[in-house]
Amino acid sequence: MNKAEVLKEIIEQRRSIFPKDYTENEIPQNIIDEILNSATFAPNHKRTKPWRFKIFKGEEKAKLASEMQAIYKASQPEQLFLEKKYNDIGFKINKADAVASIVVNFSGMVPEWEEIAAVSMAVQNMYLTCTANGIGSYWSSPKIVEQLKESLTIEENQKCLGLFYMGISNVAI
Repeated sequence: MNKAEVLKEIIEQRRSIFPKDYTENEIPQNIIDEILNSATFAPNHKRTKPWRFKIFKGEEKAKLASEMQAIYKASQPEQLFLEKKYNDIGFKINKADAVASIVVNFSGMVPEWEEIAAVSMAVQNMYLTCTANGIGSYWSSPKIVEQLKESLTIEENQKCLGLFYMGISNVAI
């Protein structure tokens, strides 16, 4: 198979695979490193490299789940609070082997939309690398990520665009 055929196959197989379909198996660190490295090859105007990713695994990931559940609970009026949604927040994060925060860093050198587009392309590279390695993944952008500024150490010129969940999939990719 030539490179174009391999690329076409990976692009056609790329899809969101949700944490409910992840196994308990761990993603090897070298694969996580490869996924993050592939993001750095996304095109970006004036080489601003506006993406910032932080990987959460193990105890740090469990803390993220608890924090997001607490934010959800605190931000919902009692009559709108849904126990199922609260539980789903924790389940998704804990079921994934690794979760990456997706943050855009606005340089001020180019329009903000260009830097958001560059981050989106970086995430697409991550998706494709996950697919090529048989890793399930998906990008979620719940509104509550905007309140994660402390745990993500988000600066004034940055914004969290969501979380990228990754896990060994029990679904054929």
